[in-house]
Amino acid sequence: MAITESAKKSIRQSATRREQNFVYRDNIKAVIKEARALVLDKKMDEAKKLLPKIYAALDKAAKVGVIKKNNASRRKARLTKLIDKKI
Repeated sequence: MAITESAKKSIRQSATRREQNFVYRDNIKAVIKEARALVLDKKMDEAKKLLPKIYAALDKAAKVGVIKKNNASRRKARLTKLIDKKI
């Protein structure tokens, strides 16, 4: 258990940051899952309309440091390729 005040504060900060990171990750997973489901159902127009939402979620997560910048770029490229290929 932490003894010093700074160590206790560090524990509180890391717990708060962990919760915030889960929000970003869950948002990414939800929109990507929705897009993949639309692609499987052959609803390409709806999937294309979802792309800006996916981009925003990935860019925001990369900006705050939840995922790395290249990870976000790679995911965006692969999803865009998947949606464009199925047309």
